[in-house]
Amino acid sequence: MNLIQFHDDNGDRAVAAVEDGVARMVRDATSVYDLALAAIDHQVGIGTIIAEKGLGAEVDVVALMAEGRLLSPIDHPDPAHLYVTGTGLTHLGSAATRDAMHKSNGAQVEENLTDSMKMFRMGLEGGKPAPGHVGVQPEWFYKGNGFSVVPPGRAIPSPAFARDAGEEPEIAGIYIIDQDGNPRRLGFALANEFSDHVTERVNYLFLAHSKLRACSFGPELRLGELPRNVEGMSRILRGGKVFWEKPFLSGEDNMSHTIANLEYHHFKYELFRNPGDVHVHMFGTATLSFADGIKTEAGDVFEIAEPQFGAPLRNAVAWEEAETVEIKPLY
Repeated sequence: MNLIQFHDDNGDRAVAAVEDGVARMVRDATSVYDLALAAIDHQVGIGTIIAEKGLGAEVDVVALMAEGRLLSPIDHPDPAHLYVTGTGLTHLGSAATRDAMHKSNGAQVEENLTDSMKMFRMGLEGGKPAPGHVGVQPEWFYKGNGFSVVPPGRAIPSPAFARDAGEEPEIAGIYIIDQDGNPRRLGFALANEFSDHVTERVNYLFLAHSKLRACSFGPELRLGELPRNVEGMSRILRGGKVFWEKPFLSGEDNMSHTIANLEYHHFKYELFRNPGDVHVHMFGTATLSFADGIKTEAGDVFEIAEPQFGAPLRNAVAWEEAETVEIKPLY
């Protein structure tokens, strides 16, 4: 079962469950967040809560996206309590592009490896520990909060100071923290971990800056485990036609870390275990149009598709106007 959130014909919030490609409204449900809290309170799975409420009329996911009525498949009443984070160098083949961006300036390092390649190799050697054991920690980054999330179908804004506006087709894990501070996984969703690769290429220490951008995930939240093999397609459409496309892989069969290891190294920090918070944690990719020399333009449309996750994730790219931020003293 997959879940979507949207605005109904009256402009009110609604939730629908998608099974076998058919989406039907969940009765008396206005948010996946509230459904998750109810599941926690009743100590059952979210599917049980949905079954108890029952399903109503069918809705058209594609039409909802085209009409701009889709919401992200989970949000938080206070967007500041939704964390967007991620990890990189986690997929087989993901080191090649990063290594090219982070080539050393001639200084001798261990076996002439860049820091990126060394981090990737650490994952290959220790990212899949035996159950019950802790593996090597991955690269990790903070991306933003709920205010930086763009719903499916809407344009992702790139700030005027950005030097690039590139897609990253990924899988995101979706979590809520229960009243005892335990992370509870709802499932997974397609994600576009939109980044500034030109800024990152200047110096890998600019990675943190390059990640502070808007992003999108969904449109559907897939309840349950992540398939071991995920085979999707990442596309850029320009003028309504495919301008670039390339397959992307995910799932543990194509990764150098287990999902459990990546989850452990995120939630080991007490900061990320505050009751009621929502976490959208992106697991990385090995596929970027930037690696093929593509420079996106305003109006280009990103499409990330994988049949196991339902409808594709589509977002145009838009460039914001330059703005001046004035710092005003309060003394």
